[in-house]
Amino acid sequence: MADESPVLFADLNLPPEVLEGVTAAGFTECTPIQAASLPRALAGHDVAGQAQTGTGKTAAFLLATFNHLINREAPPAGQVSRPRALMMAPTRELAIQIHEDAKVLGSGTGLKLMVVFGGADYDKQRDELAAGVDVLIGTPGRLIDYLKQGIYTLNGIQVVVLDEADRMFDLGFIKDIRYVLRRLPPPDQRLNLLFSATLSQRVLELAYEHMNDPELVQIEPEKMTVDRVTQLVYFPANADKPRLLVQLLRDMQATRTMVFVNMKREADFVARLLKANGFGAEAISGDVPQRKRLRMLRDFQSGELPVLVATDVASRGLHVPDVSHVVNYDLPQDMEDYVHRIGRTARAGASGDSVSLACETYAFTLPEIEEYIGHGIPRETYNPDELPVIEPPLPAKKRAGGPPHSNRSGSKKRRPRRRRN
Repeated sequence: MADESPVLFADLNLPPEVLEGVTAAGFTECTPIQAASLPRALAGHDVAGQAQTGTGKTAAFLLATFNHLINREAPPAGQVSRPRALMMAPTRELAIQIHEDAKVLGSGTGLKLMVVFGGADYDKQRDELAAGVDVLIGTPGRLIDYLKQGIYTLNGIQVVVLDEADRMFDLGFIKDIRYVLRRLPPPDQRLNLLFSATLSQRVLELAYEHMNDPELVQIEPEKMTVDRVTQLVYFPANADKPRLLVQLLRDMQATRTMVFVNMKREADFVARLLKANGFGAEAISGDVPQRKRLRMLRDFQSGELPVLVATDVASRGLHVPDVSHVVNYDLPQDMEDYVHRIGRTARAGASGDSVSLACETYAFTLPEIEEYIGHGIPRETYNPDELPVIEPPLPAKKRAGGPPHSNRSGSKKRRPRRRRN
């Protein structure tokens, strides 16, 4: 039986500069993923780890990175910016969160940290990167953009981190990732760290292709996190779903609730529905401008925005502490997505509550979900006659430039020209 005694950061023989950041973050005891991966990474071994957002993996790879850089000489400076560590994340929000954590954990190292991402501050990010940076964090598109311009070079990289590797595949970034990895120093000349919610075959192939004999670290399967979440499922008719959602949110006095849907247009509908019925709610999607996304997340984290509506793609990698409830307005079509969603309320060992609406459209996935998590989800009933009367959703905002297919100039449409024989 494995030793279950806690692993303390003070026992990991971290350099004083790194321990200073650990103290600043208030960390004393390692989470399971940290306890399993850090000793290996601190010894210089590559690690491919299975871990969700919220389990402490970010701190694990940041501390391993800082330790590696401090214990090695920096490569000679050149005319072009020469980062020593590269960290890639699939979404802007995750890259920004990694940078925020890095500023705390790296506060005693003296290393220069930077994050780059699309959607904002193009020239500012480029100029800051050109001035030199030790640890570069970013999303694939912006990283490759600056790389192709010659703003920085990869020949001085001593540590590379790939976070949320499975989501890189899902979002179509894998060609970009391979583009970057093939331009790094050889795998045996750097520390390579990869983390993923699932160590699928395609993720393992990526690891073995671009890492130096990585050690696999798999803590409890992702599905085990559901043991800390109180779960209920309703079986509403499609027509009852909006009214049932409003009633549930009123009953649970939503303060920091995530509502999951399966499609982007449904996220917009649900957000407009909730706003019309007195809830502060916003829908997060890739179409939302970057500044608005960041403001939305800050408001949600602070509790000023009580309800965040999201799809699985838009929400992946968002680090939001203290989510009180998760509502599956649409039951997910993928078993692992169900676990990922409800795990939002069970961060770092906390407990939480989740409610799922198995409607006529999506109820067919429930048996597979229950088989995957290893138990049935408790059923709950409702009386359709007792559901509240609700306001219809607020009107959708019109797209800039007038309604679809409008003639912006106001002139008459031209007839197609007749072809001459």
